[in-house]
Amino acid sequence: MDNDNTEITEIRRLIDEVDEELLRILNRRAELAIRAGELKRRDDRPYYTPEREREVFDRLAKISGGPLQRRQIEAIFREVISVARSLEKTLEIGYWGPVGTFTHLAALKQFGREANFNPLDSIEEVFRAVEQSQADYGVVPVENSLVGVVPETLDMFARTNVRICAEVYVDIAHHLLTDCENLDAIERVYAGPQPAAQCRRWLRTNLPRAEVVEVVPTAKAAERAKADPSGASIGTKLAAENVGIGVLHEHIEDNPHNRTRFLVVGYNEPAPTGRDRCSLMFILRNRPGELYRALGAFDRYDVNLTMIESRPAQRAGFEYIFYCDCQGHHTDHLVAKAIETLRASALECVILGSYPEAADAPSPA
Repeated sequence: MDNDNTEITEIRRLIDEVDEELLRILNRRAELAIRAGELKRRDDRPYYTPEREREVFDRLAKISGGPLQRRQIEAIFREVISVARSLEKTLEIGYWGPVGTFTHLAALKQFGREANFNPLDSIEEVFRAVEQSQADYGVVPVENSLVGVVPETLDMFARTNVRICAEVYVDIAHHLLTDCENLDAIERVYAGPQPAAQCRRWLRTNLPRAEVVEVVPTAKAAERAKADPSGASIGTKLAAENVGIGVLHEHIEDNPHNRTRFLVVGYNEPAPTGRDRCSLMFILRNRPGELYRALGAFDRYDVNLTMIESRPAQRAGFEYIFYCDCQGHHTDHLVAKAIETLRASALECVILGSYPEAADAPSPA
């Protein structure tokens, strides 16, 4: 035992030395960030550059000898970058709230904790906040792996000049939040309609006698559970942290493969990284075969489409706006040729943004 204590003491001494060295290096990094911020301010360059962050993460993951995995490296350096960027400028981030939602998680995942996060009541408010310079960037959901696209997000691109700067994927994990010591003490479960539906099988199996109480918005469910000695809620760990309630059971969702893709909207134009996505909005003439011919532009130049959706143009004539995502940057030769060909047949074609593809984005089949 004495030998073990001596070894632990020595390991702790070495950890203290490493921590001191880390602090020295981090302060040096902060000094460089401040200098970079001064140059960005002088040249009116964006403080948030997702393509540069992708380059940092890729390079560090490549040279790392372990035992840290890529996701751990990204988690650490996301906060390092967030702190360094805050020394240049504290970003104002609008997101579809309230606090504790999956959109809030997506915003934190993308920007780290050293930003000002402002929950807004609707997706439209997020777009308007960016457009009116009340927020530097906005975070909104765009599609879910189970239920498809979020139409409110797509519709806003036709009504504003805001563009896409980055994408973020978040696993939709639901947890049972409660201060009750066990399941037997739970009489009510507070949940939004979607979380309740996505956890129906688990609730039926584990809490068959509990009343499910619908709460809108979903993030308020944790507050209701906190105030109810016999209550629980379905929510995120972030919601539990914000409310100060315990997590009794993790991952109670019926489908473990549920993910949502979020967009960061603003006015950046990220440079190519070699692994990018390009989003487009276009309107076609109302005649037979027009969509078939338009999409042939992507096939002709071997450009992979990853999403296509249509939405009403919200004007007379039953016209539709088409939205699509493809792999590549709009400046890539083949993507540029495909867009040029599409424009030749479309009444209107707008590039909504070219941006780094998320590292955990689904791979093409």
